[in-house]
Amino acid sequence: MHRLVDHPFMYRPGRADGTREAVIRPNYLLIYRLVLDTVEIVNVVHARRDYP
Repeated sequence: MHRLVDHPFMYRPGRADGTREAVIRPNYLLIYRLVLDTVEIVNVVHARRDYP
């Protein structure tokens, strides 16, 4: 996920407002948001989970 810091917009917009989602392993999503120049991890969820 080192690319996340360098290219935070390369992953898709999230289902919740103001977030983005990256598939980090098969079936796992990393939910994050950008706060000023910082990447803030919001959650890591299994893809089968009903999110949000």
